[in-house]
Amino acid sequence: MKLPRDISGVSLARALKLLGYEISRQTGSHIRLTTFQDGEHHITVPAHNPIKIGTLAGILADIAAHHKISRDELLQQLGL
Repeated sequence: MKLPRDISGVSLARALKLLGYEISRQTGSHIRLTTFQDGEHHITVPAHNPIKIGTLAGILADIAAHHKISRDELLQQLGL
């Protein structure tokens, strides 16, 4: 599945709430999200519009590895 090219960091942070991620803090233009599902996991999302494709790919790969699912399954769950 192809990655979306026009997603903002704020939109991604909202979508990650479906997986139990909550905003734990924000410093400048970086949003720190934390989840306790499948163990504790932290991820930092830049609040840029749009997020660069390489940055988005890295964030999604990290989240997919934590939840032990493929990136395509993750994109389907998030509705991206």
